[in-house]
Amino acid sequence: MDFMTQLLAAAISSGTPLLFATLGGIMCERAGIINLGAEGLMLIGAVATCITYLHTESVLLSILAAFAASGLLGLIHAFLSITLRSNQVVSGLGITLFGTGLSAYLGKSVSGTPLPVSVPKLNLAWIEPIPIIGKVFAHLDLLTWFSILLVILMHLFINKTSWGLHLRAIGDSPGTADVMGIRVFLSRYIYVVVGSMMIGLAGADLILVYSPSWIEGMTAGRGWIAVALVIFAKWNPIRALAVAYFFGALDTLGFRIQLIGSHIPSYFLKMLPYILTILVLMYMGWRNRNKLTGKPEAVGEPYIREQRF
Repeated sequence: MDFMTQLLAAAISSGTPLLFATLGGIMCERAGIINLGAEGLMLIGAVATCITYLHTESVLLSILAAFAASGLLGLIHAFLSITLRSNQVVSGLGITLFGTGLSAYLGKSVSGTPLPVSVPKLNLAWIEPIPIIGKVFAHLDLLTWFSILLVILMHLFINKTSWGLHLRAIGDSPGTADVMGIRVFLSRYIYVVVGSMMIGLAGADLILVYSPSWIEGMTAGRGWIAVALVIFAKWNPIRALAVAYFFGALDTLGFRIQLIGSHIPSYFLKMLPYILTILVLMYMGWRNRNKLTGKPEAVGEPYIREQRF
C-alpha cells in the first residue's frame, strides 16, 4: 500500500476509539449532562475487557464486561449530577480520577500480558479495486463497521424520531419537556448510562483491536481529546465521524513521518494531536463568539423540578 492508503487505514484504526468516545459524549450532553469522565470510563472499559478476555477468550463477553463496568461508573455520575445535583464538572473529574486509579489497581496482574485476540473482519472483496479506499474498507473489523453504523443510527435517532426529539428537549429546555409529560430525570439517567457505555466501548476497542495488551494509562489522553471532539463535532454524530478520523490521522502521522526519514524529534510529533486540539478550540471559540454553536441550551445545568400544588 502507498503512503496515503497506509495513513487512511491507520487513521481509521486510531480514530475508531475516539469515535466511540465522542458519540458517547454527544449522547450525554444532548441530554444536558456534561461527562468529563471519558478518560476514566475508557480505562475501566479497557481493563474490564482485558481481564474478561484472558479468563473467557470471548470477544462478546469482553465487550459486555466493558459495558457493565463503564455503565456502573456512568450510573454513579448520573446519580451525583441528576439526583444530588452536584457540579457536573467536578463529578466528571472524580469519575476520571476514580476510573484511572481503579483500572491501574485491577490491571496490575495482567499488565503487559498479550491478548491472542482476533476480532472478526468483514471481507468485501468487491470494493477492493476502488483506488485508495478500496483496500482500506475491504477488510475492516466488525467493531469499526459497528462504529460507522452507530453514527448513522444516532443521526437518525436524534433527528428523525420522536425519542430523539425528547432527547433534544431535555437537553435544551428540561422544564418545558417536563410539562409536556417527558420523564426528564429517568431519561437523563438512561442517556448518561448509555453514553458512558459507549465510551467504555472505546476502551474495549483499544484492547481488542488497536493495542491488544493492557498497559496502565494506555488511553494517553484520548478521553480528553474525545471531550474536545464533542465540541468540534457540534454535537452532531456525522461530524463526529470526520473529526475522529482526522485526529486519528494526526495521532499516527508522527510515526509515519518518522518512517520516511524525518529528523523532527519524536516528542514534538507526539504532541501534534494535543497542540491542534488547543488551537482548534481557540479558533472555534473566536469564530463562533457571536454565533449559535449548536450546544444544548441546558447542558451543565441541574434540573430542579418545581413543586406542583
